[in-house]
Amino acid sequence: MSDVKTSILVVDDDLAIRELLHEHLSRVGYDVMTAAEGDSMRRTLSEARVDLIVLDVMLPGDDGFTLCREIREHSQVPIIMLTASSDETDRVVGLEIGADDYLAKPFSARELQARVKALLRRSGFNRADNPRFVCFDRWRLDTQAHELISDQGEATPLSGADFSLLQLFLAHPNEVLDRDTISGVTRGRESMPLDRVVDVAVSRLRQRLGDQGRSPRLIKTVRGAGYLLAATVTHGAE
Repeated sequence: MSDVKTSILVVDDDLAIRELLHEHLSRVGYDVMTAAEGDSMRRTLSEARVDLIVLDVMLPGDDGFTLCREIREHSQVPIIMLTASSDETDRVVGLEIGADDYLAKPFSARELQARVKALLRRSGFNRADNPRFVCFDRWRLDTQAHELISDQGEATPLSGADFSLLQLFLAHPNEVLDRDTISGVTRGRESMPLDRVVDVAVSRLRQRLGDQGRSPRLIKTVRGAGYLLAATVTHGAE
């Protein structure tokens, strides 16, 4: 068994928070690195392997939203955003630009640890005994590379949240999934259901699938009930 630790990068300009999370997450077995602002974050990402990023919204220089967009241009590493605002807008914006989860300040280190564990579980590569490819409509999902492959062979990388949501739909084809079920997969069990956040997550996945417009063909809205993937799903190893 590999003894390589899962690595976490904490980006926050508050020294007390960096020290708290470094101490707590290191104690439970993670390899923790810290950065106080964007430039330090960039240096760390260029020099070290990072499996998950905890990213504060309010930072000196480039803010967390800007850095999240930048990261998503070249990486699908799982991102948890920290926000001091209870405003729904910050949360929705973060998810729209590619964050996988968010946590409002103040929070406990144990709560963040639970979010980290849940997100790593949702975003991690599938077990070896699961099929690598899941096929539906004109798409194939590569569960190891976290890529969506079209029938033309074009590959689109998926963020952790997009990947988890698509996996949920593919596990329950032609079944109505309610908002609580979708929220639990995309944002973790500790989060309250939030209709707007669910709608944003589904809309973003529809964009990946080219399933936009007034009458989506693949992910259908079931009024008053939730969403449904209208497709036949098959599995394969190649």
